Amino acid sequence: MTPTGAAPDHGNRPLLFLDVDGPLNPYAAKPERRPEGYTTIRAAVRPGRPLRVWLNPSHGAALQALPYDLCWATTWMAEANRWIAPVVGLPELPYVDFGDHLFAERPDGVHWKTEVIVAHAAGRPFAWVDDEQSPADSEYVARHHPGPALLHHVNPRLGLRAADFTTLGQFAARLAP
Repeated sequence: MTPTGAAPDHGNRPLLFLDVDGPLNPYAAKPERRPEGYTTIRAAVRPGRPLRVWLNPSHGAALQALPYDLCWATTWMAEANRWIAPVVGLPELPYVDFGDHLFAERPDGVHWKTEVIVAHAAGRPFAWVDDEQSPADSEYVARHHPGPALLHHVNPRLGLRAADFTTLGQFAARLAP
């Protein structure tokens, strides 16, 4: 599997698109207080000062326990495999390459990731965890994606919690034949 390749299709499993900042890195938590269960890394992904990232090492096992094919959907793109996956205990994952769409504003208010994620899903059912989705994204997905989809908002002050994993599991269970 190449990192940008399509996620392997394990039968009829849906895709789970993972954003990093917000769901896995609760960047909006109080800056002086790392959330319980999280570890701090300093990622040198941009020139200059390293980026402080809080990650929960238990998230990898919890994500892999869900009946999904995992795929990065983050501005980190390939760098998520270098900086994030090892800390949370995930293998190298495919990622959505946002290319020219990265940070591109749309006049209709749809998030710049949405169109590319729908294209990447190619009709497969999917869930997408992020902290920046809006009703415009849900409407876009409903109009342009023929399969079931769950756009699940994660509070960037808290990151993924037990209730989020429950919601993701319930969505996947409803898709089972």
